[in-house]
Amino acid sequence: MKPSARISLSRPTRRPANCHFSSGPTRKRPGWSPDVLSDACLGRSHRAKPGKAKLQYSLDLMRQLLRLPDDYLIGIVPASDTGAVEMAMWSLLGARGVDMLVWDAFGKSWATDAAKQLKLDDLRIFDAPYGQLPDFGQLEDDRDVVLTWNGTSAGVRVRHDHWINSGREGLIIADATSAAFAMPMPIDKLDVVTFSWQKSLGGEAAHGVLVLSPKAVQRLESYTPPWPIPKIFQLAKDNKLIAGIFTGATINTPSMLCVEDAIDALEWAQSVGGLDGLIARTDANFTVIDNWMKGHNDLAYLAQDRSAISPTSITLTITADWFTASPPEEQAKLAKDLTALLEEEGVALDIDAYRDAPPGLRIWGGPTVEAEDLAALTNWIDWGLHTIHMRATAQ
Repeated sequence: MKPSARISLSRPTRRPANCHFSSGPTRKRPGWSPDVLSDACLGRSHRAKPGKAKLQYSLDLMRQLLRLPDDYLIGIVPASDTGAVEMAMWSLLGARGVDMLVWDAFGKSWATDAAKQLKLDDLRIFDAPYGQLPDFGQLEDDRDVVLTWNGTSAGVRVRHDHWINSGREGLIIADATSAAFAMPMPIDKLDVVTFSWQKSLGGEAAHGVLVLSPKAVQRLESYTPPWPIPKIFQLAKDNKLIAGIFTGATINTPSMLCVEDAIDALEWAQSVGGLDGLIARTDANFTVIDNWMKGHNDLAYLAQDRSAISPTSITLTITADWFTASPPEEQAKLAKDLTALLEEEGVALDIDAYRDAPPGLRIWGGPTVEAEDLAALTNWIDWGLHTIHMRATAQ
């Protein structure tokens, strides 16, 4: 079988200047070096005046960049985005019926926790296979909703907010770890937004960020869940918000080295135009991939609805005839062979599809990535497809 006319038969000469395309932790911001951490507040208590000032400064920068409403709270919490989501679920859910929207591995985890850990009595799970979104028309305004705004493992995002009615009584908890700082989000219509520094900002891992609306705070202060809440998840005490979390008094000891790295990334974000600049960089990156994908017979977006394609966790499936004609276990091997080849060549690291997703590629296109690196990468992917095809044919 002949390879597609789109597939490059010759080994490319132009290489990405930076081969890091992982979907998290992601590439550091352009120009980063360990020297930017020299002013980190190390060897002292994070509760000392200098440490508290660093923490508060990082919160102020995030508030400004995300354009949070004045009455929204933002705090740093432990255990990355996962910790932030779990804190919200354990502290807020159970007062009303809950609708879980699931279309990727992480949304599935939240639904599993709601069903098997919290054992919610009134729980509805609306799920869709990889590449699709569930029907938002099934949601009811008097119920809480938990969803991943951008499915990092599926390359599918929520593009519209028309399903969010202004008078809805239930809370909306949005895991936005691969959406925040990279795409427009109706934060003023959401009650809980969670993310980590390790995605769009290219920051270090282990810390999460939690944003709460006034309605979420009201829930915390008027409702006590029936289950015990571990200290690390507690957002309220005696029906009173633990306000210190949102002024830099973190629940457990933060890494001030990670905080310094986050501050550097946030200051860089300001220097490239703030939120608009970050979104523009992401859109430019996606345009590179999208132009390459037009008419491509050997690759397709995993997202079936074009309006739902993620511009950050760009997820592709291999559609070449020689690939789809292979049995599933062989497809998985061929996809791994492709990413291994690109890693051996030093042109792309960590672009395998998520372990639970269909075999293919997942390329990070967030704001810390340079468009010219993605342009160079596309030629190597085409060459890699041809090379893997030829190797498989020769066996």
